[in-house]
Amino acid sequence: MKNKIKTIGVLTSGGDAPGMNAAIRAVVRTGIYNNLRVMGIKRGYAGLLQKEIMEMDVTSVGETIQRGGTILQTARCPEFVTLEGQKQAAEICHEMGIDAVVVIGGDGSYKGARALSHQGIAVVGIPGTIDLDIACTEYTIGFDTAVNTAMEAIDKVRDTSSSHERCSIIEVMGRNAGYIALWCGIANGAEDILLPEKFDGDEQRIIDNIIANRKKGKQHHIIINAEGIGDSNGMAKRIEAATGIETRATILGYMQRGGSPTCKDRVFASTMGALAVDLLVQGKINRIIAYKDGEYINLDIDEALEMQKNISEYQYKISRILAK
Repeated sequence: MKNKIKTIGVLTSGGDAPGMNAAIRAVVRTGIYNNLRVMGIKRGYAGLLQKEIMEMDVTSVGETIQRGGTILQTARCPEFVTLEGQKQAAEICHEMGIDAVVVIGGDGSYKGARALSHQGIAVVGIPGTIDLDIACTEYTIGFDTAVNTAMEAIDKVRDTSSSHERCSIIEVMGRNAGYIALWCGIANGAEDILLPEKFDGDEQRIIDNIIANRKKGKQHHIIINAEGIGDSNGMAKRIEAATGIETRATILGYMQRGGSPTCKDRVFASTMGALAVDLLVQGKINRIIAYKDGEYINLDIDEALEMQKNISEYQYKISRILAK
């Protein structure tokens, strides 16, 4: 395999995450350093099927490390879910001379990479998602930037919430995973944190907590609500009706995906991007790059996709203790 790989493709898939451009940059420049031809595939698997493929050189990724989003863009691709679409994608790779593809994205992107590997195309996956929900790795590119963006916004809402003695529900991203909500809840000193993995729908408990805290003299009440629970506006109306305390909902939304990546995201993305190319040069294919116990590692793609990840019980416990 080492001698066969002469051209690699790189794509970003699924939701964009700050730091993806740093990973692309590292793939391109490390590939060229190793005398490989590097092809940028635009709009993820959709662009692959549409042959939106261009050769990249060191200047293609100049002045990109500080930019949020992804210069290769991203898109959903229902066609690629089908076996016919996967076979077509492999045929296009062969037609374009692409021997291996570096896929930057989350679990859905990894499933697409695995499907491509089953069609004979070598792949390496890099974890790029703000949700931190990839089971095989302790860190995903984009999380640090997203959680800091959310934290800063919540600090601002908290200031005005205190001034008006309000209850504020702040909805952060996380459809199926509550990592952003949990981290922000701890970092922002929230009184309640609602996670998809933990919330049982008991709003009365929240109402009782608000009333009890008001009796203690607390001037505001911050609730961090994960996107997967949602209904923040409806919840705000119900809480205000039950407590008589002015309650407002703020939905941070897609602002959490954007912005210049933090130093941590740039360094992690650069390291993982370079490692992806090194693995291919060494003939190690169909791997997922991960970060565990302070080290960058790589795992078999099938093994990685079988892993499961849960919210830290200890962090969740202390989030409740510290909110008292």
